[in-house]
Amino acid sequence: MAGKRTARARTCPCGSPAYETCCGPLHAGNPAADPESLMRSRFSAFALDRTDYVRDTWHPETRPADVASDPGLRWVRLEVQESSGGGIFDAEGFVTFQAHFRDDGRPGVMTERSRFVRHDGRWVYWGPV
Repeated sequence: MAGKRTARARTCPCGSPAYETCCGPLHAGNPAADPESLMRSRFSAFALDRTDYVRDTWHPETRPADVASDPGLRWVRLEVQESSGGGIFDAEGFVTFQAHFRDDGRPGVMTERSRFVRHDGRWVYWGPV
C-alpha cells in the first residue's frame, strides 16, 4: 500500500481510542455491523487515503466512476450527531455527521445526512439525503 497514510499508534481517525479494534478490521475486509460503523470506517478511510475502501463500500448504483483523494485535503475529526438503522431486519439506515477537514491548511466542516443500505448482505453507502 505505497503512498497510503497509516493510522497513528492506537488512535482511530474516526475518534475511537483504538484503530486495531475499530476501523482497522473493517478496512481489512470485515463487514460493518451497522450504518454508523460503516460511516466511521469510511471517514477513517478518507483520512488514511484508503480510496479502495471508500469505493468498495459505495453502492454500485450511486458510486462515481473515480474515487480519488485530494492531496491538499486532510480529514481531521468526525462528529456523529445521529444514527439509525442497523437492526437485524433493517434494510436501510441513516447517519447525520459533521466531518472536519483542512483544505490546504484552511479549516472546514462538511455536514451530511447519509443513507446506507444493505447490498449483497453488507452495509454500503448510498449517498446524501
